[in-house]
Amino acid sequence: MGRVIIFPTDTVYGIGTQIFDIEGIKRIYEIKNRPLDKPLACLCANLEQIESISYVTEDAKKLINKFLPGGLTLILESKEEVKDKIGYKTIGVRIPNSKIALKILEENGPMLTTSVNDSGETPMNHYDEIVNKYCKLVDKIYDNDSKILEIPSTVVMIVNGKVNILREGTIKMDEIKRVLN
Repeated sequence: MGRVIIFPTDTVYGIGTQIFDIEGIKRIYEIKNRPLDKPLACLCANLEQIESISYVTEDAKKLINKFLPGGLTLILESKEEVKDKIGYKTIGVRIPNSKIALKILEENGPMLTTSVNDSGETPMNHYDEIVNKYCKLVDKIYDNDSKILEIPSTVVMIVNGKVNILREGTIKMDEIKRVLN
């Protein structure tokens, strides 16, 4: 295991590994120089993959049906296997609106990902720059054939029946509130 790839999504390029690949997860943290207390988000191909790793509430389903695939990350309570194997009590999940990303996720299952950059720096979204910096550090880098928004996803936490908008990105707060009310 320990396989790490870089691939385009609809928002930014991501660096990722299969959700339970502990060696791959460690490599991502090392490559990015990322603090260990900052969890990785999980990209999924569909609702079934999201439901396999997290508890999907009615509010979450409303948002998933309206905005995914797309620029919305939902932080949901993790299923027991996720808590046991990678220690995440909650997990950020998203279905990217990208043909390449969806194909990769259908083939590999849910993948823990984060933006391609050194931790705290601006995400890198240009293939040639990414190849120059990361080609010797990862197992594969996918080229992009679609437009990347270069705007991060909106992040909404739904835990213990409470909905909190943590970051406004491609989807505006009013749109989230409209769907939930």
